[in-house]
Amino acid sequence: MAMPMDYDSMREDESSERASSVDDYKVTCIRFIEDISKDYLAWVDYYKLPPDEDKKRRDRIASVIVRTNEWIAKVAQTIKGIDVVMNDGIQKMAESTAGQPFQIGVFVNKQSGYTMSKPGLIDVNIKAVGREGRKTKIIEHYKGQQFRLESTAKVFIDETHIPQQEFDMMDVHLILDATAAQQRDLISFTISVAEMENGYEFDKRGVSTIIHIV
Repeated sequence: MAMPMDYDSMREDESSERASSVDDYKVTCIRFIEDISKDYLAWVDYYKLPPDEDKKRRDRIASVIVRTNEWIAKVAQTIKGIDVVMNDGIQKMAESTAGQPFQIGVFVNKQSGYTMSKPGLIDVNIKAVGREGRKTKIIEHYKGQQFRLESTAKVFIDETHIPQQEFDMMDVHLILDATAAQQRDLISFTISVAEMENGYEFDKRGVSTIIHIV
């Protein structure tokens, strides 16, 4: 695949600085999500996938558009919050476009993708299973960057207990420290997992999750 696993050329803050109001910026970003989705759908066209897989990826992109724009309209309260939701949506569209060749899920309070939590230490549960006996392993999102993390509050994922081993059936718990977060804050993060074969990465995918602090 020519397309990168994740979209990291996030929108710069210029447009947010020019925004005259939160409501105006919401309209701008909702339109942007709809516009950029056409680029991802064009990638799906390019792949010429079997009908079932083609439909699955298009349906996922369509779902991301709806959920992201709902969160921009109803959940985000500030310019920064809108950016967090929008960038999370861009990530999710990239992930939907690339597909999910092996089983992987990231859960917060047993929810995935769009989640809620109270402030504090938040349990993040990562599950994964490789294909054809391959193992899975948590890897860096990008070189020197373990996770992608964007938030309206000062939060971090504890990196001191990230397992280095490969798993037949991954079921790992990490801690996201959101003790400094308050109600209505928004946190988006991406965790990347590789499917391993003979000690080497065979395939890899990122999974993005957004949390609404309630």
